[in-house]
Amino acid sequence: MLVARGLTKEYQSGDHRLTVLRDVTFDVPDGAFVSIVGPSGSGKTTLLGLLAGLDTPSQGTVSLDGVDFGRLDEDRRARLRGEKVGFVFQSFQLIPPLTALENVQVPLELSGAVSVREAAARARDLLTRVGLGDRTHHFPQQLSGGEQQRVALARAFVNEPKILFADEPTGNLDGATGERIVELLQALNRERGCTIVLVTHDVNLAARTQRTIRLRDGVIVEDVRHEPPAPIAAGAESSPAATAASA
Repeated sequence: MLVARGLTKEYQSGDHRLTVLRDVTFDVPDGAFVSIVGPSGSGKTTLLGLLAGLDTPSQGTVSLDGVDFGRLDEDRRARLRGEKVGFVFQSFQLIPPLTALENVQVPLELSGAVSVREAAARARDLLTRVGLGDRTHHFPQQLSGGEQQRVALARAFVNEPKILFADEPTGNLDGATGERIVELLQALNRERGCTIVLVTHDVNLAARTQRTIRLRDGVIVEDVRHEPPAPIAAGAESSPAATAASA
């Protein structure tokens, strides 16, 4: 799904050339759930921007679902992102004057791919799946941080992206709520088959993913595959709504 080859990113700072990333190379298979960790200044967010086609590398290439971003102009990169990519941010990025339902509908309405009625139905279904079926008409300021992040997740998934990029999605949440958000991401990854690339500073949350890539000073210093999670006990509820119900 995602192929990074020799990614280097440099910035000019006065008379000096600052190298933020250096020769970063890895693949992400279709349907994988990968975390990227590292200390502040290690290049995590810069790398995520390159992988998502939001920025261009100084050297190297990024291919998303077989398409080389470097061969596309900005309009075609934006079109590819709109068709195949979802985003979740630390600050939620919800639109304050819109209800939860309306926030989730926005990507569908912008795409024009479905009718307003169909957009509303799909948005309502996703909000129900993330445990917010009774909060559809609440505005962002009426929701807790965990609830706002679940609205943001529903919005990111409403266009059924092939890959989701999440930049510190638990950074503004307490530990327990943050872990529930990761559980929700795991459930959506399993049910929808969406590839997820998550940037986080929290190694405990990263351990809940299938694989962790660790950056330091702009280079990969570790690439670890985690053991699969233990099977869910018989009779236990495993839906996104259940895993997120208390977030």
